[in-house]
Amino acid sequence: MSSSIRQIVIRGQVQGVGYRAWLEQQAVARNIEGWVRNRRDGSVEALFAGATDIVSEIIAQCRRGPPLARIEAIEEKPGDREGLNMRFKGERFSVLPTF
Repeated sequence: MSSSIRQIVIRGQVQGVGYRAWLEQQAVARNIEGWVRNRRDGSVEALFAGATDIVSEIIAQCRRGPPLARIEAIEEKPGDREGLNMRFKGERFSVLPTF
């Protein structure tokens, strides 16, 4: 089974709608490693690491988001181990401070 690390930026109405908490639940349920954070420009950024098919699945879920979110666009690019190390010590998936 192959694994991958992907980083995404979600744009639209994604702050103030529970997006980070929803995404944390999605990641924990799938046993994905990574993090999510709000960005000052109003977007949400996330990094996922795990089995390639599961990472693809959670990114597809991000295109829908929680009920109050309105997704306009998702930018996706490769992530790396250094980015994964931004998590809080001892956590598989972290909600990071706004960047």
